[in-house]
Amino acid sequence: MTNNLNPTIGWIGTGRMGYAMVSRLLNAGLKVSVYNRTRAKAEPLAAYGAEIVGTISELAKCDIVFSMVSDSADLLQVITGDGGVLSQKVAPKVIIDCSTVSAEASQEVRMAAAVRGTKYLVAPVSGNGKVVKAGKLTMIVSGPREVFDEVEPILHHIVKAATYAGEGDLARLVKLAHNIFLGVVTQSLAEITVFAEKAGVPRSAFLEFLNDSVMGSVFTRYKSPAFVNLDMTPTFTPILLRKDFDLGLAAARDLEVPMPVASATHQIVQQTVGRGQVDMDFAVLLLEQAAASGMTLKSEDLKISDGLEGGSQ
Repeated sequence: MTNNLNPTIGWIGTGRMGYAMVSRLLNAGLKVSVYNRTRAKAEPLAAYGAEIVGTISELAKCDIVFSMVSDSADLLQVITGDGGVLSQKVAPKVIIDCSTVSAEASQEVRMAAAVRGTKYLVAPVSGNGKVVKAGKLTMIVSGPREVFDEVEPILHHIVKAATYAGEGDLARLVKLAHNIFLGVVTQSLAEITVFAEKAGVPRSAFLEFLNDSVMGSVFTRYKSPAFVNLDMTPTFTPILLRKDFDLGLAAARDLEVPMPVASATHQIVQQTVGRGQVDMDFAVLLLEQAAASGMTLKSEDLKISDGLEGGSQ
């Protein structure tokens, strides 16, 4: 518990997501100390008021420390490892982890935090850097309810909505379910788009119709520019999507929940990774589907709305 109306905040990890998220805290006028393994990637934040630190240990004195890292090993390294934020003489009052990692790694962090008297919230998010900038990021949180209630005003500087899921790691399961659905929907969208185009319908026309129909969604509209113009600039890579399918399907197996559609999509994502499509956006599933259908797609080179215009910076 921070017992502080203006808590000091530490931030670990300024990749595509972390950079955009911490920027919103800085724009809200909060004091934030930032660590990133590659310091140069964090340094531009200094112009917005961030204190860029050289070691994670310098964040241990903060009231609240956020982490946004790539995987379970990274989380354990920055929190419980040698030089980690919980391995110092002092410890933060609250740790809020926004990464998508395994429940096992998260439990290890929770136990280490309890030993130090640090409260721990799991807070993964839905969106990417552009969604963050548009003010449309959402968050699912689990852990002690009273801690969530206290920090919720701070979370709303980052996200438009923060939903409390319950105790423990329930938020991890929600995020895995979300990302499995993300993969399944993208693969399905790729299949029907290729189906329509092979029959002679331009991708832009098909997606315009879909987005204006009851089947359209914020996501299908957001992904339409990438599908129409074949812009594979990464927002979320097939490697990261495969990781989430691995974790999610393992959790489903433990719960004895059959997931046949997710399992089939998992294999397609694995095929995409196996073919070396690892540094592109996961919209590359469209190109994989086209190749499987005997087609080579071309960009339609059109200005297409992603539905995020007019968002908050």
